[in-house]
Amino acid sequence: MKVGLVGYGKMGQAIEKILIERGHQVSKIITVDNPAELNEIAPDNTDVVIEFTAPESAFYNIKTCLQNGVPVVSGSTGWLDKFEEVSAIAIENQVGFFYASNYSLGVNVFFKLNEFLAKMMNGKGYDSSMVEIHHTQKLDAPSGTAITLAEGMMKHLEEKKNWVNEKTQAADELGIVSERIENVPGTHDVQYDSEVDTIKISHVAHSRKGFALGAVVASEWLVGKSGVFSMDDLLQL
Repeated sequence: MKVGLVGYGKMGQAIEKILIERGHQVSKIITVDNPAELNEIAPDNTDVVIEFTAPESAFYNIKTCLQNGVPVVSGSTGWLDKFEEVSAIAIENQVGFFYASNYSLGVNVFFKLNEFLAKMMNGKGYDSSMVEIHHTQKLDAPSGTAITLAEGMMKHLEEKKNWVNEKTQAADELGIVSERIENVPGTHDVQYDSEVDTIKISHVAHSRKGFALGAVVASEWLVGKSGVFSMDDLLQL
């Protein structure tokens, strides 16, 4: 499989290592130093693109590759206000687009556990909150994973109407506290508090390898498919 890497930070480098270990070829690497070469990525030289970039560039990168007929696996966050537009482009061009806020198998199991717990806790007199911790290079806050967790909670917690990126005393708000600490791959704590006790579930990533492997597996799965997909499709959760 020939894979284009759009974004070559720590995640892109981890993905490259796993691609090579699994016998794949890196067809092109796009960084901030050669953005114009993005248009050179085409179906005749690349089977799929894996895109991990910054919020301000992700939409353009994804759109360009899809319009050029190349499937895209993206893990970039902070651009999801344009998700429906990207989905329409993928469908119009009959290519595959795979998006996840987090490619870790463990995190995707955690998403399901989070929703199950929220359903159980609804109306039980507990207030919910969240803390997410990432490395200092992560520019967006809260993390895409935290937003996915919050959306999963609000589907079942009737009193929570929206999330805010701060501590809150408002009963209808779900507070998400974001911390940035050097060399922390990613930690997410979901907490329910009452006067008598606290219930907490956590996911702690020990390295980027789990995220990188998930993105590579998603790219292997996506080749030859058209449409819009997520980790639920890949893992059949």
